[in-house]
Amino acid sequence: MTETGGGKERVRLGAVQETLFIPLAERARESVRRRPLLRDPKAVKMIARIDYAVDKYGPSAGSRTTVLRTAIVDTWVRAFLAEHPAGTVIEIGTGLNTRFERVDNGSVHWIDLDLPDTIDLRRRFFTDTDRRRMIAASVLDEDWLRTVEECPGPYFFVAEGVLVYLPEEKVGEALTRIARRFPGALLALDTYPGWLLEKQHEAAERKRMAARWAWSCDDPRSLERLGLRIVETAAVTRPPRALRTQLPFRYRLFLPIAHRLLRGLFRVTLFRT
Repeated sequence: MTETGGGKERVRLGAVQETLFIPLAERARESVRRRPLLRDPKAVKMIARIDYAVDKYGPSAGSRTTVLRTAIVDTWVRAFLAEHPAGTVIEIGTGLNTRFERVDNGSVHWIDLDLPDTIDLRRRFFTDTDRRRMIAASVLDEDWLRTVEECPGPYFFVAEGVLVYLPEEKVGEALTRIARRFPGALLALDTYPGWLLEKQHEAAERKRMAARWAWSCDDPRSLERLGLRIVETAAVTRPPRALRTQLPFRYRLFLPIAHRLLRGLFRVTLFRT
């Protein structure tokens, strides 16, 4: 739900859904740099139109890693589409992500999945097409999986910045369900160690954010019990080689230092079911 005031749209979302402003704002800030890691002009336009709580979701050391996380997943999705140009990508907890705009090859099929209030907001900026559609549902529901099955395979599921807000039991149920129904699919997700979850709670308290992380994962290999197999894993501070060669100079200068300080804290893993 949105309201208009002061020349901007004021948005009313659930506590967890509001966190979509963290990656959105970071992509917008990155896009106006002289040599950006990624270009997202639509994010710039959206952040200019929406009135959001900068004091809660403004720049921070942690939020800046979201651009690198997004770039890593973009790299994996592009590699998938190079091999399967007409496959289907499913964005779980899509928020106001614009990955489709960045990687569209003219033949990929795409599903953007999120809760109803977020999809209502998303429809102000995006429209369904014959290759792309939005679904208002929770990842914990099952009906949306039937819609995915109607799309052409193979499949690539992306859960970026969303599973961390779910209890461990629910994360396991959701991942197991995907693994069983889509054998051979790819799945990219981010994980964070337990002690960092506690730090997020402290930061959320200071910023008066209601959203709290609920799931931690010290080792992505622990998820293999759910029917997943690791294809590649990357620290956000040590991107895959295919991305490292394209990094702007400031990233190439900064990341080796950041990796020594933050080794393993922000990890993205690519699995195959």
